[in-house]
Amino acid sequence: MLVVSPGDETFRSYCLEQVATAYDVVLLTGTEPSWEKPFIVDHAVTDLHDTTALRAAGRELAARHELAGVVTWDEWHLVGTARLARALDLPSSSVEVMRGCRNKATARTLFARHKVPSAAAMKARTLLEAGMATMIVGYPAVLKPTALAGSIGVIRIDRPEELPRAFEFASAGASQSREDTGVLVEEYLDGPEVSVECVTHHGATTAVAVTRKHLGPAPYFDETGHTVEAGDPLLAHVGPVAAAAIKALGITDGVQHVEMRLVDGRPRLIEVNARIGGDMIGHLVHLATGIDLPKAAADLACGRAPDLTPTRRGAAGIRMLYPDTSGTLTERQINQPFAAHTPWLRQVQWVRQVGDPLLLPPEGDLFTARAGFYIVTGRDTTQVNERLDTAADEITVITRADR
Repeated sequence: MLVVSPGDETFRSYCLEQVATAYDVVLLTGTEPSWEKPFIVDHAVTDLHDTTALRAAGRELAARHELAGVVTWDEWHLVGTARLARALDLPSSSVEVMRGCRNKATARTLFARHKVPSAAAMKARTLLEAGMATMIVGYPAVLKPTALAGSIGVIRIDRPEELPRAFEFASAGASQSREDTGVLVEEYLDGPEVSVECVTHHGATTAVAVTRKHLGPAPYFDETGHTVEAGDPLLAHVGPVAAAAIKALGITDGVQHVEMRLVDGRPRLIEVNARIGGDMIGHLVHLATGIDLPKAAADLACGRAPDLTPTRRGAAGIRMLYPDTSGTLTERQINQPFAAHTPWLRQVQWVRQVGDPLLLPPEGDLFTARAGFYIVTGRDTTQVNERLDTAADEITVITRADR
């Protein structure tokens, strides 16, 4: 199995570890492997953003190994991986389909064409165009980069006078994209946010889990936590809409993370991500249901039907650790006796050290704002939320405002 870009160790190591239990893994990476070494048999270091270099490195590994498939769980390399699969004659969704998944404007057009409930949206290259778009989609509105991820550059506005600053914020995020630097102006979908974790094989989609999301303070959309429960009754309601969105984009195989909001109880699409969800969501699915999404992704990349049989019936949740204010991290700790004697507290992970800056939006984003996270398990969502709150009282994150 050829894996393109292992991702961040903290949030993606479980993916590589789970794939390595079933396949010999060779890795294409942008830096010399470190934590990845126990899970791989070979690797090549290359510029993952350079199409020619990526293809050459892939062929180099294909010359040394008989490759059954190629997979990535890295949002930034979906198009490049599809292009590489085509060059190596390996199973994959087409490059055009992956481009559609990466571009929110294209996806909105396809959702509308196939009558998938979504949001009214218009692309804007200038502030003037953004103003004209709000006259059509109305207020509240959401501005976001056309081709980015992680809620970077996403902001809600309620009044026309907020538009200039919001457009500047969204444009700054969009400028980070290598694919499309435009801004999308969308109708605001008012309701609770969920994602549907899906597996598609030969055009047939199975919705395996619902993730209920928690967001930080408006007007931004930073995701601060997630919960997954096996057998969530919402799954039957949102699963068909997620499957319709996947079909509209032309995806025939792979694992998808489909985001939507429930507006007056009815699902309306935000976006389809053609890879395993971030923020440890695949790990939460495994803890709650026993279903192994990274292995499913690898199986599909080889043209095989994955095993989606649930082996657990529980719930799991994650909460991100944010400071109250931006500044320098001066203290981070958890009550050690509590952690040592609490079996349902499955993991506490710090991603920032004392002395590091933590920047909340609008100056920062999820990559600069989070100090860490923790994961708990329980019998259902109610118990998981109670345990997340209990653990929060035992964890301290303090920053000092920088002058």
